[in-house]
Amino acid sequence: MTQGEILGLYLMGVNFLAFALMGVDKRRARRHRRRIPERTLLLFPLLGGSLGGIAGMGMFCHKTRHNAFRYGLPAILAIQVCAALLAGRFLR
Repeated sequence: MTQGEILGLYLMGVNFLAFALMGVDKRRARRHRRRIPERTLLLFPLLGGSLGGIAGMGMFCHKTRHNAFRYGLPAILAIQVCAALLAGRFLR
């Protein structure tokens, strides 16, 4: 397995987890159950799952009014895209 394949699998997993956590937290909120801490919901996007977090926000209409999520997740994504582009340019 190449490094690119490992990175791809990692990113798919962390994005899936970020997406799923948004759905689980929304379900728990509707059922008045114990919630997932916002710190945890922000951790997985920081670890590379920003697209999954954004998709989960949209799909489940969850955390869309919280500025940390509304503006924070797109900012994290922008930083990650810039970092990936720079890494790709300098690691050739």
